[in-house]
Amino acid sequence: MIDMKAAITAVGAYVPEYRLTNSILETMVDTNDEWITTRTGIKERRILKDPDKGSSFLAIKAAQDLLGKSNTDPSTIDLVIVATATPDMPVASTAAYVATEIGATNAFSYDLMAACSSFLYGMSNAAAYIQSGRYKKVLLIGADKMSSIIDYKDRATCIIFGDAGGAVLFEPNEEGFGLQDEILRTDGSGRDFLRIEAGGSLMPASLDTVKNNQHFVYQDGKNVFKHAVSNMADVSEQIVKRNNLTNNDIDWLVPHQANKRIIDATARRVQLPEDQVMVNIHKYGNTTSATLPLCLNDYEKQLKKGDNLVFAAFGGGFTWGSILLKWAYNTN
Repeated sequence: MIDMKAAITAVGAYVPEYRLTNSILETMVDTNDEWITTRTGIKERRILKDPDKGSSFLAIKAAQDLLGKSNTDPSTIDLVIVATATPDMPVASTAAYVATEIGATNAFSYDLMAACSSFLYGMSNAAAYIQSGRYKKVLLIGADKMSSIIDYKDRATCIIFGDAGGAVLFEPNEEGFGLQDEILRTDGSGRDFLRIEAGGSLMPASLDTVKNNQHFVYQDGKNVFKHAVSNMADVSEQIVKRNNLTNNDIDWLVPHQANKRIIDATARRVQLPEDQVMVNIHKYGNTTSATLPLCLNDYEKQLKKGDNLVFAAFGGGFTWGSILLKWAYNTN
């Protein structure tokens, strides 16, 4: 019996042109470049300035980049998943709009929301659909316009987040390449530490919620940092050991780009040197659902067929997990 895996066969990405640098932030809030860099590793982040464009714009651009580079006919795509914490609007599916706009006329689609773990969870979803044998091409997109939910007077959050989109295509693989294993976890007791208070069914939008700035991201930095460090590192180490691998068997760590210190702590746990850890947080900040595919896009030319990649993410809720994936193609 053939062991069918779900492999990534193409990647794409999009980042807005505008660069919000640390020096610009110094003029907006009480902070400075040294403070931001030493605590987060971030030097700049990209911002989608156009108020008439939402996360769908970022997703569409990333998908079009993938389709163009891989010469993929969008009508052959079976499913489009948009992992996002910032959908264009409530109720109406962002993924449905994205699928239509890119020409994926034969695909069904849906949004997936698990905060910064959305793309990681989406990888699990995409792989399950492929391995079921029912579908051949699943387009997974991570896109977030985080600037739409950030208070640029709050120095605890405005220094962290950026806007971007990233995409990968999953297809069947019979050579053993693709998603090998996953450990996915949640802990609902953490939802008060990273949240937006208003706008949901618990606290619908009102004049008061707008006046009180309750539609912006709130983060208890110390608690989020503590849980992110321990949980991302724990599951990364667990997935390596569960698959009887050592650090010598791992070619790349692909960590969620939340904070350089969290990335470094995870790398130390799986005993990987810096040159085997994908890092671009200095360029983009935390782009939430887009961080993992952005890493793959930036490092694609360095990846070799058969490379073992360990993905790790942590997000609000709390949500977190790790995935082991064997890379399926050479770029050059």
